[in-house]
Amino acid sequence: MPTWFVYILRCADDTLYTGVTTDPERRLREHNAGGKPGARYTRARRPVELAHCEEAGSRSEACRREMAIKKLGRDAKLALTAQAPTPNQSIP
Repeated sequence: MPTWFVYILRCADDTLYTGVTTDPERRLREHNAGGKPGARYTRARRPVELAHCEEAGSRSEACRREMAIKKLGRDAKLALTAQAPTPNQSIP
């Protein structure tokens, strides 16, 4: 069973994007490459960098956490990113 992650990206225009994946490094490459695998939102806001990543127990748990993060205000999301590894650090 794959490990699921919830992640927050900081876009070039300083906006934040939240998503879920089983491979954060691959997903970051897809967002920065553009095209179909990347999200429409991030295509016009590249480059993006990983600002926060956390492990979830399952896909449904990851999706619930993603929705909870999306409901947070910008300041609360920035507080989460302050606790996160920098993009150069390895992702769990």
